[in-house]
Amino acid sequence: MTSNDRQGIPAAPGASHGAVPDPALLRGLTRRRFDRRDLLRLTGAAGSAALLAACGVKGEAGDSAQAADVAGYWAGKAKAGTLDFANWPLYMDVGSSDAEHPSLDLFTQETGIKVTYREVVQENESFFAQIRPGLAENQPVGYDLMVLTNGITLSRVIQLGYLAPLDHKRLPTFAANADPSVKDPAYDPGNQFTVAWQSGITGIAYDPEKTGREITSFADLMDPAFAGKVGMFGENQELPNLALLGIGVAPADSAPEDWRRAADKLIEQRDAGIVRKYYDQSYIDSLAGGDLWISMAWSGDVYQQLAAGTKLKFVVPEEGGLIWTDSMCIPRTAAHPVDALTYMDFVYRPDVAGMLAEYINYITPVPAARDHVSPELAESTLLFPTRAEFDRVHRFRVLTTEEETEWNKIFQPVYQS
Repeated sequence: MTSNDRQGIPAAPGASHGAVPDPALLRGLTRRRFDRRDLLRLTGAAGSAALLAACGVKGEAGDSAQAADVAGYWAGKAKAGTLDFANWPLYMDVGSSDAEHPSLDLFTQETGIKVTYREVVQENESFFAQIRPGLAENQPVGYDLMVLTNGITLSRVIQLGYLAPLDHKRLPTFAANADPSVKDPAYDPGNQFTVAWQSGITGIAYDPEKTGREITSFADLMDPAFAGKVGMFGENQELPNLALLGIGVAPADSAPEDWRRAADKLIEQRDAGIVRKYYDQSYIDSLAGGDLWISMAWSGDVYQQLAAGTKLKFVVPEEGGLIWTDSMCIPRTAAHPVDALTYMDFVYRPDVAGMLAEYINYITPVPAARDHVSPELAESTLLFPTRAEFDRVHRFRVLTTEEETEWNKIFQPVYQS
């Protein structure tokens, strides 16, 4: 396993040691921002990747990811002066109004490329379902650039040959400034089809006044002392992958026998009455309200709760946590791919990455952006983890279609029964 198969991030600043919360986090989170992950609660689409994988579209041929014919794809393509960009809501810097995006304005000013920016990616699977028929028919889908999360859906899009192979000769800024953690990821070796937009983390959140002790391990989620007060995610990526770490297996190295052992552990937890419920993002409301004492959690949710004055803590369990990355990619049928590739490289400029980081407050893929953010934010390990901290968290297991079928059969009964 290469170093890029295991990537990590620290626990939230002050989360595991009782310190004062990072002032940069409090500054950025004094009002409840509608997080990109909030969309899971609204769509009700968690776990739909399995349905999409099972329901093919006419013209698709399974695991048919093409060899990256970079020269052939880009031959004859030129800048068009326009870019149609599909992203998640509230995932871009804003100006005096939510409709103003200073970094996009700067891009247009410097390149002459006008951007039509649409916040239309409500959830990975549902967005793919919308564009999949057009991609299968080799037709433009209305977007030149889109942001998808690593995992089952992105793997399927790559396997089906729906993404343009990236010409890295046109991505010198990415090569110069990208953090090693987002270069050559296991889900896209060599960054053939994607480059990172932002990243985030999955670990454990808890209320120390309720648990009566510090939480450090995945085993704490299995403790009968917390029966009926434990929350777990009700979906088919983060739940299984964290459970694999809990039994001491790196997801990237796991095999079906490991999956069955991890599922057995989750079933044991469920049948013992330890799990209160399998949650979407509503877990954070139950945790803050006291119905839960301890739960799988997204770090951003806990940061927001800290800003609201709660005493919740967030920790990466000693067995390891999960890191997810939202990546930019270009549909193979894009009408303006050169413009999309130009933008991909543009956001790896430290000054531009800093503009984005100041608003988004996720892990930036550009360490040098630290010199272009406020002093408080520059000190935050939320945005700028150390190299040692990048060894603590793992990527999701990359699945082939055949593996995905078996994975679903093993894990879906855990939270759907």
